Amino acid sequence: MNDAGAGFYARKQLSSASALIAWSHRRRYETALRHARRFAGQRVLDFGCGDGTFLAMLMADPSRPASAVGTDMARDAIEDCRKRYDGVPDLIFLPTDELMASMDTQAYDGVICMEVLEHAVDLAAVLDQLVALLAPGGRLLVSVPVETGLPLLVKQTVRRVAGWRGIGDYPGITPYTWRQLMSGVVAGGHWHIPRPVHRAADGSPFHDHKGFNWMALRRALADRLQVEAVYASPVSWLPPHLASQAWFVARRD
Repeated sequence: MNDAGAGFYARKQLSSASALIAWSHRRRYETALRHARRFAGQRVLDFGCGDGTFLAMLMADPSRPASAVGTDMARDAIEDCRKRYDGVPDLIFLPTDELMASMDTQAYDGVICMEVLEHAVDLAAVLDQLVALLAPGGRLLVSVPVETGLPLLVKQTVRRVAGWRGIGDYPGITPYTWRQLMSGVVAGGHWHIPRPVHRAADGSPFHDHKGFNWMALRRALADRLQVEAVYASPVSWLPPHLASQAWFVARRD
């Protein structure tokens, strides 16, 4: 069964009560599908697949990959995906600890990682894992939020309004001091403020969006892979500096 609209993130994002939030996330998924079509007929991994919404969309696309694996740290999310997408051919879901334990290196022509890396406390280790999973010549497709420059001011305003309206979990995002906010507005290609570390219910550490710097991530990607292209969403003709999300396509030699 292909139940792409019933997952937690789909309900929260694509079906958000805020028209702006819903539109932004719909555009993000459209951007992901457009760029993931390069993996038609190939082997694909969605690292941090969440509720499986994107993989379900991709496997229903005419330019679908030959096979796809979705992985996530949350075992309950994986079990939910297995139930909702049971019967979708060539699509399986694995908990990340099982995937890493087998560590099937160089197994995938394409690795997709959307809205995940901003939460990684040990970013270097996660990037090294993603590189190891790529086959020679394989490509990594990454999206991350833009939390610097003018978009940071816009997002903090939207989050505050959404919190007042009781939409989503935006009140839980760590607030900025004015000094930190201004550091984010003028940030360059290096990490610009200390990032708070939170704990999930299972005790695992994670970052929220505060202090994330997509330009610093680009430097880290370029240290490991050949960054072939940088895109933006939800408006594709804007530069990432003025967008909501930044996208990278990076190739392993």
